[in-house]
Amino acid sequence: MKVGILTGGGDCPGLNAVIRSAVKTAEERYHWDMIGFLNGYKGLIENKTRPLTGDNVGGLLLRGGTILGTSNRDNPYKYIETIGGKKITHDVSDRVVTAYKSNDLDALIIVGGDGTLSTALQLYKEKGINIIGVPKTIDNDLSATDYTFGFDTAVGIVTDAVDRIQTTAESHDRAMVVEVMGRDTGWIALYSGLASGAHIILIPEIPYTIEKVCQKIYERKGKGKHFSIILVAEGAKPEGGNVTIKRMVDDPTMGVRYGGIANVVADQIEAATGIETRTVVLGHVQRGGKPSAFDRILCTRLGVEAVHMVHRKEFGKMACLRTPDIKAVPLEEAAKNRKVSPADQVIIAARSTGISFGD
Repeated sequence: MKVGILTGGGDCPGLNAVIRSAVKTAEERYHWDMIGFLNGYKGLIENKTRPLTGDNVGGLLLRGGTILGTSNRDNPYKYIETIGGKKITHDVSDRVVTAYKSNDLDALIIVGGDGTLSTALQLYKEKGINIIGVPKTIDNDLSATDYTFGFDTAVGIVTDAVDRIQTTAESHDRAMVVEVMGRDTGWIALYSGLASGAHIILIPEIPYTIEKVCQKIYERKGKGKHFSIILVAEGAKPEGGNVTIKRMVDDPTMGVRYGGIANVVADQIEAATGIETRTVVLGHVQRGGKPSAFDRILCTRLGVEAVHMVHRKEFGKMACLRTPDIKAVPLEEAAKNRKVSPADQVIIAARSTGISFGD
């Protein structure tokens, strides 16, 4: 048999570890050939590949990023091309079928988040391609798996950063607003905020008021604690308000680009309290570097199981973590978005330790 693999969506630590374990399993357990498509769906549309062997995936377990490249654009059903000097959006999914067949593939492993896997589901249902999914996103917002790989590493990066920010905030009696990724979900902010002992956490699922935020800062000041750490997810929004948009993106598959909420919150805090307030936007630092030990193990198990699923012909499904096991679930379930519930036990734990959510 011959199997293809691609990595789509935003990059994150662990992608290379999945590639490595899938290739090694295919080669050593089943004696199959594997190829990788370059730069996500773009490589599949343009049929740009590279051979993958046990020899050329050595050392990838601890290496961040992806040797195949990735893209959060290039949806084959809404592909943008310049024709006659004009940009047009059209369906090029038949090119995907052509690439799949021309490479004599028996299956395709697609590693990605909700957008990538939603497209994978379409290709499976509408084009009959034998697809296995693997869940990837630092946002941890896929409903079918306990954790997506990349999330644990991102939480560790944010926690380390906030630990460092806290010492400088305390030295200068400042409020520090730290903005983290997550799109419309607050998993990164919630977990890293709890892990770092942030005093206020603002997430999309719990609208805040600046009055409540300032109230918490005043409470701390009244106890002789003259600094505060406010961890805010990029998609957080005030009661009755909207998310803060950095700019629109000229791509129908991308939507809008979030960003700037930290500056909004910081300006409001300083204006209301007179306390010097600074901002830190961690941005793509959260996506880079080596995967954590947890993510390395999870990625290895997911890559191995994806190849076993090909062997069992469990197409149209995704390998996922259902602690403590790796299971197979339908892609329909995998592509659903998961948000933080205000009743989540982690929220309750945070509130119980005095963390405010600005509500």
